Amino acid sequence: MGWLTRFIGAVAFLAVGVIFSPELFGSKLDGSAGGGGSAPGTLTTFLKLAHLLCFSTAWGAALWVTFIGGIIMFNNLPRHQFGNLQSKMFPAYFTMVGTCCAVSIASFGYLHPWKSSNALEKYQLGFLLSALVFNLTNLFVFTPMTIEMMKQRHKIERENSIGTEVGWSKNKEVTKSNPQLAAMNKKFGMIHGLSSLANIMAFGSLAMHSWYLAGKINLG
Repeated sequence: MGWLTRFIGAVAFLAVGVIFSPELFGSKLDGSAGGGGSAPGTLTTFLKLAHLLCFSTAWGAALWVTFIGGIIMFNNLPRHQFGNLQSKMFPAYFTMVGTCCAVSIASFGYLHPWKSSNALEKYQLGFLLSALVFNLTNLFVFTPMTIEMMKQRHKIERENSIGTEVGWSKNKEVTKSNPQLAAMNKKFGMIHGLSSLANIMAFGSLAMHSWYLAGKINLG
């Protein structure tokens, strides 16, 4: 079963549940349910759902890519293959997380209008905006630069018969006798470092919002 089939099935199941058993999902079709802001009950529920699903998707993806997936791939793939895979994965990753952040911002902003929001809610909107900005910066600035520099570095490394190592690198050893590769490493390291910093800042912003949401959940 493909991912699209699974997604359509999940959405269809949710839609049927909302239509035929609205009370099960905490929504009222007559618009009487309460919520943040002035949105009617059903709209409020859908906006909360959109915010929760998009935020959790962004948070989960950021956690996996930042701390788990990349490490596993680096330790099990030839280094150039790992880099080429990352060059395809990161644009999709930043696009998805950025889109999820945008939907979360829109839904949260609608439910908590700026003029009537308290300081805490305004801070949360700021965290979500920060996550979006950092992701877009990575998507449109740092990632294209990193990919281009990686390709240039791969070319130099192939000329020196390195890049097929798994879990380690001969790069530093070769730079001792190759100033061109050493200079490329310096440029790549700087841009890659900025990209990683932006990703960590986005992750931190999402982490702050997760703490806020945790305080709103009643599991009792």
